[in-house]
Amino acid sequence: MNISKKNKLIIPIVALVLLITTSAYKNDFFEIAKQIEIFTTLYKEINMNYVDETSPSDLMNVAIKNMLSELDPYTVFFNEQDVEASRINSTGDYTGIGATIKTLKDRLIVIEPFKDYPADRAGLKAGDEILKVDNIVVADFQNDAGELLQGSAGSKVSVTYRRQGEIKSVPITRQEVAVKAVPLYKMVNKTIGYVALAKFTRTASQEVKNAVSYLKAEGAEQLVFDLRGNPGGLLIEAINIVNLFVPKNEVIVTTKSKVDKYNKTYKTRNEPLDIQIPLVVLIDGGSASASEIVSGSLQDLDRAVIIGSRSFGKGLVQRPKPLSYGTQLKVTISRYFTPSGRCIQALDYKKRDENGQAIRVREENYNSFKTKNGRAVFDGGGVMPDIELTESEISEFTKDIIKQNFVFNYATNYYYENSTIDLNTFKLNDADFSDFIDYLKQNNFEFKTKTETALNSVIKIAKEEGFDEDLSSSYTAMVKDINAIKDYEINNNKSQLLVLLENEIILRYFYREGLYKYYLSNNNEIQKATDILLDLDKYNSYLKP
Repeated sequence: MNISKKNKLIIPIVALVLLITTSAYKNDFFEIAKQIEIFTTLYKEINMNYVDETSPSDLMNVAIKNMLSELDPYTVFFNEQDVEASRINSTGDYTGIGATIKTLKDRLIVIEPFKDYPADRAGLKAGDEILKVDNIVVADFQNDAGELLQGSAGSKVSVTYRRQGEIKSVPITRQEVAVKAVPLYKMVNKTIGYVALAKFTRTASQEVKNAVSYLKAEGAEQLVFDLRGNPGGLLIEAINIVNLFVPKNEVIVTTKSKVDKYNKTYKTRNEPLDIQIPLVVLIDGGSASASEIVSGSLQDLDRAVIIGSRSFGKGLVQRPKPLSYGTQLKVTISRYFTPSGRCIQALDYKKRDENGQAIRVREENYNSFKTKNGRAVFDGGGVMPDIELTESEISEFTKDIIKQNFVFNYATNYYYENSTIDLNTFKLNDADFSDFIDYLKQNNFEFKTKTETALNSVIKIAKEEGFDEDLSSSYTAMVKDINAIKDYEINNNKSQLLVLLENEIILRYFYREGLYKYYLSNNNEIQKATDILLDLDKYNSYLKP
């Protein structure tokens, strides 16, 4: 039964149920009590009288999820399984096969096996499609099939998967998996150290501290700190990492909420590791939340030069709230502000466009703030780097190719067509790019521009009004022009696509650690950071008004 539309009636009422413990309950007791009573009677009548059998839990889940979708994407309801998944996400520890898995409707896709963990030792590779776990067919499993791969340490599981059209099975012994927050730290040259941070887990600050200490002992006099693609994590770990480079009792972030107890000021609490070492922080559009606290506060305090592209723009803080029967609500409780006073939230969820999408804060509405040295910085759209590199920003065209998994799938095919590559010298050439373009065409890649969508709408209306024949020649000409623009877009994004393809292919052969090693000698952003750090006067000039 399709229940999504029917439950729109009860969404506002469920919202009030979840708000019962807030201050609004005290201020508007009668209205809340009234709406709860209406919801209770409506819910009962639907379950008792609807013509077909209904599932009370399904009805409630749909109602809750539809209600929360009206708020922001970070306020979410967790069932019992989701709660455990959230714990794994924040700690980086779990018991399973040791791989990043993507759940699709009828199969699980291995995205990345972790080096020397069970999935890797069993021979699973990125791109493998898991069809069956023990005797359970993934397509028949109603919940998140990824849960089937988890279990107690030492327990065995049989995995049936498809690779390049061939069906295989392999036994895997589960074990405890501790995902490293710092996948690589290494000297770039004799004086510059490099630290990559993948996520803000509970061990992140200690791992970064250990990495920096080691590099300093190896002779590091300058440091590149890579936060690209880091989606965030624990707030306290972000503060502790900033604390490595700034003095004790420095304000790093404040949170502001309608609930007084959530209005807090977070300061550094420990003695720093090094407040003098020149520091460059790399960010991109995948750097979010805790990554933006670190990069934004180091920028506000004029403690680091930020390089790359504008960060994601998540200035909202969530907190888990336990509910009945082991469920949980992760709810946005406040906004965070960097030391200068700016909030870098990019999307306004109170304002929606005609498609119901949150509206991005416009640049003309940004507010100016001052860093410690008096430099101008702005709110409203993520952390803007001190040195913006256009090649770091993923275009909409490229995003569409990534979203449709063409980069991932092409890299998988490349891996099985090429037995080895050299980590130090690997580069794709023009012939490889032509091969990728052919691959896109063979697999019906379709990039829909907004212009094309609007044009199709015009033709549809013209047909209804009988004008389509009059416009047909103009329509054909415009479609031809749009297709020419699409061909241009492919070539215009050539360098960006080649880098993404190279990175994905390197992952196949040399794992995550190998990818970061590849970065050290092949990545433009790291090279730019190195150039600046080697010129102290140039470095300092970026930290002055």
